[in-house]
Amino acid sequence: MNEARRVASGGEFVLLLLCLAVPCFGQVKVPDTPAGQKFAAWLEVFNRGDRAAYHEFLEKNYPSHHQPADQAMAFREMTGGFDLKNLEPSTPDTQVALLQERNSDQFARLALAVDSAEPHKIVSLGLMAIPRPPEFPLPHLRESDLVATVRTQLGRDAAAGRFAGTVLVAKNGKPVLAEAYGLSDREHRTPNTLQTRFRIGSMNKMFTATATLQLVQAGKLGLTDPLGKYLTDYPNQDLATKVTVYHLLTHTGGTGDIFGPEFSTHRLELRTLDHYVKLYGSRPLRFEPGSKWEYSNYGFILLGVIIEKVSGQSYYDYVRDHVYNPAGMTSSGSEPEDQAVRDRSVGYTRMDGGAEHPNTETLPYRGTSAGGGYSTVEDLVKFATALEGHNLLDAEHAEMLTTGKVDTPGGGRYAFGFDDHTTNGIRCFGHGGGAPGMNGELEICPTAGYVVAVLANLDPPAAGRISQFITNRLPEK
Repeated sequence: MNEARRVASGGEFVLLLLCLAVPCFGQVKVPDTPAGQKFAAWLEVFNRGDRAAYHEFLEKNYPSHHQPADQAMAFREMTGGFDLKNLEPSTPDTQVALLQERNSDQFARLALAVDSAEPHKIVSLGLMAIPRPPEFPLPHLRESDLVATVRTQLGRDAAAGRFAGTVLVAKNGKPVLAEAYGLSDREHRTPNTLQTRFRIGSMNKMFTATATLQLVQAGKLGLTDPLGKYLTDYPNQDLATKVTVYHLLTHTGGTGDIFGPEFSTHRLELRTLDHYVKLYGSRPLRFEPGSKWEYSNYGFILLGVIIEKVSGQSYYDYVRDHVYNPAGMTSSGSEPEDQAVRDRSVGYTRMDGGAEHPNTETLPYRGTSAGGGYSTVEDLVKFATALEGHNLLDAEHAEMLTTGKVDTPGGGRYAFGFDDHTTNGIRCFGHGGGAPGMNGELEICPTAGYVVAVLANLDPPAAGRISQFITNRLPEK
């Protein structure tokens, strides 16, 4: 459910051979330096996708590496390999390159460093997802061309096993593309449909933030109030007095995460939001509140507890009555995993390095205010429509909810439970969700008039890739 954005997710080697002493990929020439040579060799063997060859390369050239070759080759299969798009300032012992996944629009920055002494073994190799550089713009398509192009991409990804799920694109509230691919339950051969309910991971944060702002709008909650004003018996009083509602909404409170060994041990025992507070409430702050941005699922757990205290309802009942029902969202919720939910898909994961299998053993007891509920693409578009139509919040608080406030590593700005960013010149806001066997994205692009909802019952970035592909090419008007 932690949605810090990552690359989840070359050139042909024949060109490398033809370039002789100076390796080149397409029109980009790699410098004839120790770092340049190692980078070119790494890119060739990675793109080749041969596990044995890749393992041999690492053992010879990067003996200090820790990533198993199997994991790297799974990453290679997911990305399709990389094309070299440009080089950035480097030295003989370092090489920095801009790469693009062959299977998506995603760019990454690779930084490689070698030992200055012969035989110049690799000492570090890092790959980080970055926003698409402005020097590589994508064309804005007419709506009819966009629909055709997206259908082609969806068919290609579904056939390759990279996508199974649903996609809904709406213009001014009216669907222009509605597609479903793959199976919601492989054992029973049940196909995905637009009514299939997918686990949405951290996308729940949008509903939690909306509920919080409703209470602010009603004068029942103050953004600058410390959480201890509402949770008077919170175990760590230092945290309770320093962390405000604003800090929780923007991931700037230093409240930390919930995932790790403790969660794995108590996964099925954590049945209420208070159970999470009992497990994590005595932890110290990770940093001084307001001093930096760090994604915190626990911060949104605390918002859920505050909603319960202020409203007098359970978090689940409040969101049902004040978000889902007013928006007409009839297929969304957070019922426990041991309860049968009609049309809820089975998630399939290979995140543990094995063959793809159901994600049952990773699921919490039920979704929370931090994430883990379920929804449909149709309900997500209804939520976007209700938010833009000011049926959930007035204009002032809706703008406050969705306008970015804190810079994030992905190049956007985090608002209150929404990521606010500009994609190929078009501003969009929304939130993604991802965990083993689940991935989703909602993008609301008000100036262009489009809403993009994508849900998948596969590992990230199955839905994120498709959402990015669409928003990169939206018509400007």
